[in-house]
Amino acid sequence: MSKDRKTDILTTIDTPTDLRKLSVNELPQVCQELREFIIDACSTNPGHFGSNMGAIELTVALHYVFNTPYDRIVWDVGHQAYGHKILTGRRERFGTNRKLNGLSGFPNPAESEYDAFIGGHASNSISAALGMAIATELQQETPTRKVVAVIGDASIAGGLAFEGLNNASSNPNDLLIILNDNDMAIDHNVGGLNSYLVNITTSRRYNKMRNGLYQFLKKLHLIGENSKGSILRFNNSLKSLLSKQQNIFEGLNIRYFGPADGHDVENLVRILRTIKDMKGPKILHLCTKKGKGFLPAEQSPTVWHAPGKFNKETGEIIHSTAPNQPCKFQDVFGHTLVELAEKNDRIVSITPAMPTGSSMNYMMERFPKRSFDVGISEEHAVTFSAGLAKDGMLPFCCIYSSFLQRAYDEVIHDVAIQNLPVTFCIDRAGIVGEDGVTHHGCFDLSFLRSIPNMTVAAPMDEHTLRHLLYTAQAIEHGPLSIRYPRGGGEIVDWRCPMQLIPMGKGRKLTDGNSDIAVLSIGNIGTTVAHAIEKAQAQGIDVAHYDMIFLKPIDEDILREVASKYSRIVTVENGTIVGGLGSTVMEWMNDNGYSPRIKRVGIPDKFIAQGTVAELHKLCGMDIDSIVTLLTTKW
Repeated sequence: MSKDRKTDILTTIDTPTDLRKLSVNELPQVCQELREFIIDACSTNPGHFGSNMGAIELTVALHYVFNTPYDRIVWDVGHQAYGHKILTGRRERFGTNRKLNGLSGFPNPAESEYDAFIGGHASNSISAALGMAIATELQQETPTRKVVAVIGDASIAGGLAFEGLNNASSNPNDLLIILNDNDMAIDHNVGGLNSYLVNITTSRRYNKMRNGLYQFLKKLHLIGENSKGSILRFNNSLKSLLSKQQNIFEGLNIRYFGPADGHDVENLVRILRTIKDMKGPKILHLCTKKGKGFLPAEQSPTVWHAPGKFNKETGEIIHSTAPNQPCKFQDVFGHTLVELAEKNDRIVSITPAMPTGSSMNYMMERFPKRSFDVGISEEHAVTFSAGLAKDGMLPFCCIYSSFLQRAYDEVIHDVAIQNLPVTFCIDRAGIVGEDGVTHHGCFDLSFLRSIPNMTVAAPMDEHTLRHLLYTAQAIEHGPLSIRYPRGGGEIVDWRCPMQLIPMGKGRKLTDGNSDIAVLSIGNIGTTVAHAIEKAQAQGIDVAHYDMIFLKPIDEDILREVASKYSRIVTVENGTIVGGLGSTVMEWMNDNGYSPRIKRVGIPDKFIAQGTVAELHKLCGMDIDSIVTLLTTKW
């Protein structure tokens, strides 16, 4: 917060009821104080910054006009919901945002009655809000419950959003959709729809005239509710003819208003009051600026999406200055893919709206014609990759683990059945930390392992990642998944000569003279290695195998372990249901072995937010927990 200003109003607002006691001309000050509060909070406790700064006026206007929590506000993604949380009784706890046992970084109904629906993945708000709007109609609730879906210009390009729009146009409802158009996702928006949203216009005078004409004709009994749809379509066609521009929303019989200034809170209140009681689905298009009110974030919105800690006075982002830091796995992937693409012109790269987050931006800079950011469209990304593979290319499709869940059918139907050589580079696999329950990459090992033709791999270190990427483009294979975690490993000098890795073959890291062996997969193997060192200091000599592949599993290793060790520990940074532990237990049972087996991984429950270290400890995946398991008789 600036030094010459103190918060006067915000501290008096504990719920939206308090907000609604204010006069409209006091709302700009509320917005200013809320913006300063978020700057203060995020400068020391990092979170999603730019998108929240851009949605302040919208947030204040919504809670001022609508009777929340009775009226529903469904936030899409939730990157813009910090102001909402602060106004709905969580101001004093906001310092715990994204921390263990603190507030979630996203809307979560388990946290507050004001959070109408879970909001961690894009494009779900319209469908969820439509369900609520129809539910209130079916239950004839009194007073009529208003339902609002808030969605961004990037999220509305997602397939689920289009499905919701299509259904909203064909079912009776009074849903209000707010399109928060800041011309940005995390990286710049792409695609024809984004260009359309930037240019779309409509006439305020026309809307007033059209409504007046409708009411006049209705009074004369020349039209009724049954013919309203035909009149709406005719008027939409007339406006398109006059403006020489087709409105995609009104083409779906959804009333369109805007675009309007999303940072004029007093005018937003006026607009919302005008349209909130209108019958039928409607969309209000607002133009906002990501990072509004903090100049560095306005100028570099991609950098300031989630910048980490920063100096609120100077705008300087505070980076770690530790020397010789290991490279992030995503950067090892990005640079390695460029190396491979320089020698193999069949390689193409695909990402759904995450080029910077996945480090595919290196490929895009070097080979722009062979790199494709398809927007928030995971399903399309997978099937597009399948089409590329079908006609001779070698696609590397990079998707975060939690987002790949959305394309499960396409992985099966469009890639695996045809045994196409699509390489899935699965970033953010395992526990990701402060982003919490909606973003942990818990399930990819389990759900991919069950698919025929799919090879499932997870490198323990940066060198193995490079070898797997090299192998993926060097040999004929069907679908292959390579998962790696958020952040870096431990190898600073990661640029090694690349070599082939035999499919389905792991490696022995240490031999043990005790009765216990550990099988690990992925980067969690480095944690296991440190735990084994500590166990050896206590006189316990433990064998360690890095499996590398979950499918096909290395049966030679399993036979060796089954014949030499009576106790086996499996460790994976994924759900223990259906992952490495399950695979080992199934194989042992099928082949007549009966060792005692302990599984370490993410338990069968959803894990909240916290640091990676805190959550690993919570799941029993930290060094000390593994040491205890290795040094205790069971």
